[in-house]
Amino acid sequence: MSEIILNSSNFEQEVLKSDIPVFVDFFATWCGPCKMVAPHIAKLADTFAGQVKVCKLDVDEAPEIAGTFNVSSIPTMILFKDGQVVATRLGAATPPVLEAFVKQAL
Repeated sequence: MSEIILNSSNFEQEVLKSDIPVFVDFFATWCGPCKMVAPHIAKLADTFAGQVKVCKLDVDEAPEIAGTFNVSSIPTMILFKDGQVVATRLGAATPPVLEAFVKQAL
């Protein structure tokens, strides 16, 4: 399973109305730490397939959504469950840290 690319037209349906927890990576294409963590996040999509939806949102393409969730630095990862924010993590992280972060929503 691959990551879902979010934008202003699909955010509500994919994240806020999801029937499973959602991990959203707020990133930008020019962000070095975002690029470092990207392969680990892609792996999360496989590890948690069917349990957690893994999504990416480019803050330059959807700044209004980033603003809604007070994303001021990237990468920022937010876990949603039942349309609500359950956890937020700032900065790049190792695969074990990312896995533990995702498990909070299970």
